[in-house]
Amino acid sequence: MTAHELTTSQKLIRSLAILLGKTPPALLNLVAGAPTNRAGARMAPEIALLMTATAAGPDYSDHDPARARAMTDADTATFAEKCPPLHLVEELELSGGLTATRYRASATSTGLLVYFHGGGFVLGSRASYDAPARLLAIHSGLDVLSVEYRLAPEHPFPAPIEDALVAWDFAVERAPGWDIDPTCIAVGGDSAGANIATVLAQQLRGRAVRPAVQALLYPATDFSTSYESHTEFADSPALSAKQIAWFRDNYIPAGIDRADPRLSPMRADDLSGLPPAVIAVAGFDPLRDEATAYANRLADEGVPTRLLREERLVHGYVSFTAISPTSREATVRFAETIADVMEAIQVG
Repeated sequence: MTAHELTTSQKLIRSLAILLGKTPPALLNLVAGAPTNRAGARMAPEIALLMTATAAGPDYSDHDPARARAMTDADTATFAEKCPPLHLVEELELSGGLTATRYRASATSTGLLVYFHGGGFVLGSRASYDAPARLLAIHSGLDVLSVEYRLAPEHPFPAPIEDALVAWDFAVERAPGWDIDPTCIAVGGDSAGANIATVLAQQLRGRAVRPAVQALLYPATDFSTSYESHTEFADSPALSAKQIAWFRDNYIPAGIDRADPRLSPMRADDLSGLPPAVIAVAGFDPLRDEATAYANRLADEGVPTRLLREERLVHGYVSFTAISPTSREATVRFAETIADVMEAIQVG
């Protein structure tokens, strides 16, 4: 399949999904044939339609990373939200050749979210996550600093973790000039990016300036073992077991202990004293159970934790907001929950 054919196919899927999004839910359920998971939740019908189309298409994990990036960037462009203009969007250069984009939705801001995009540590970019960053900025009231961290396999573990520390130091240094209190900086991300944010929050424990909140969309938290949802959704078109293995093999060098907390933050000895957490999980996501386990462990160790269960969605839903009303509602809910937690901290 050529890049032109792939783009045309995706545009057709998008047009169909948007049309069906305006169809009454009962009729849409009949058209999409939405599946039910073991917990009894039914997939959102527009997501079911997208999963059917995705399953019939090419699999990026059959290709080398360069080709896979081109394929997934085309996907993201197809399904991306078309957001209104923001008050400010600026490109920034960090030390070590890193770059980032800062988004501010209005003239004033209540804080800053340092954000790491998803993509299994191999795929994704600031450009491909432009729409989610804008949506989070609009609905959280925070500036969003979207970080272009280095990708595997060219830069395997622990390169993204090192880049996250650089990005944090940059944010703390620059915040006053942006009229942001450095104590009002959150860290966050989705999927692999949420793993990076989780590890960063752990590594910053004990610093004078630490994250105010950790905001995690369907985080990968444990490479060291298997969870029930890994098996239940092993064939998910959104994130299959085959794709997870492809990401893992590209990111983790041979001989590295997968229980290292910098890979598997679930395996840290102590989670007490970490920032309040907002964690969202999707009901049809192979990462659901490990993310839920991390949320439960945080709560058990005294960390204020809000767990958002988006039962009708799949992995990666933050990138489906243009074609999926259910995904958009969940993303807005996540952003608004971050805002609520940040406000409670500032008032307290």
